[in-house]
Amino acid sequence: GAHRIGHATRLVEDDSVAGDYRGTLGEYILDHRIPLEMCLSSNLHTGAVRELKDHPFPRYLSEGYRVCLNVDNTLMSATTLSKEWQMAVDLFDLNIDDLEQIAINGMKGAFCEHSCRREVIQKLILPGFTAVRRRPS
Repeated sequence: GAHRIGHATRLVEDDSVAGDYRGTLGEYILDHRIPLEMCLSSNLHTGAVRELKDHPFPRYLSEGYRVCLNVDNTLMSATTLSKEWQMAVDLFDLNIDDLEQIAINGMKGAFCEHSCRREVIQKLILPGFTAVRRRPS
């Protein structure tokens, strides 16, 4: 099966119209903790979403999907990973806990050995976010 899914903007079509039922594909992705690579700018430029405010990213995040932010075709989209993160913060009112989870999700979906993923999370991501939280406002 898939180890990561790129874009996944149409996954919401697997749900019922009322939104109170998650389809079998969504359940499978959650059960198997398959990361969803979200590329906001690319999804807008390719027409996968009409407006960024309607992007399914915040829904997937709140429902516990292993979402991460990525870039796709940086030249055409004129974006960087930093811009994608800032866009997500601005559009979806993400907080520090959301950002930490997104960073962890991205590392959990990385194509490297489990020990490498764990080490990066434990030695870089968690201490980095702890340091940010300790900064005076």
